[in-house]
Amino acid sequence: MIYSLRGNLILMEQGFSVVECGGVGYKCHTSINTQKNLKLNSEVTLFTYMSVREDACELFGFATKAELQCFKLLIGVSGVGPKVGIALLSDLTPEQITLAISAGDAKTLTRAQGVGPKLASRIVLELKDKLKAFNTSDMSVEFKGSVMEETGNVSKAVAALSVLGFSAADVTPVLSKLDPSLTVEQLIGETLKKMGR
Repeated sequence: MIYSLRGNLILMEQGFSVVECGGVGYKCHTSINTQKNLKLNSEVTLFTYMSVREDACELFGFATKAELQCFKLLIGVSGVGPKVGIALLSDLTPEQITLAISAGDAKTLTRAQGVGPKLASRIVLELKDKLKAFNTSDMSVEFKGSVMEETGNVSKAVAALSVLGFSAADVTPVLSKLDPSLTVEQLIGETLKKMGR
């Protein structure tokens, strides 16, 4: 299994990028959001997911671990293949997808090519349960002596980041330094920036 690629970005076209490592060019299917973070003819690092099927072996590359984690969650949903996962991550950031799922907003997911109302509803239904699993034990984390309220944006941000693979213990020190009046999306974005993801 290839965990990541680091090398020179020699080609970037719609839907894929080619990273040259040790003289070998690896074609990675990439989202538009990942491609925005890449610069042609410069050294890049992509976190990867390898899809092996009977008729194909494909590599998918992501600029951040959060995007990779979100992709893995999405393709775990029945009916969501890697191409639909990339389409979703091209139209929406991992934070926006997580917020849409936690809010039960299937309509937002239909913005992505290949995602109809039924599939969007299935994504929300299957992944919202995973969000709820994080809403119980992780929500009692203390911030500088005060327990967060379950209805607050900070707790929602912790739940969303948990779905992306970050533990409450990792993100709470960062979130505790941010303004709790920020929106959930802003809190998630600032936390990911400060954690260097």
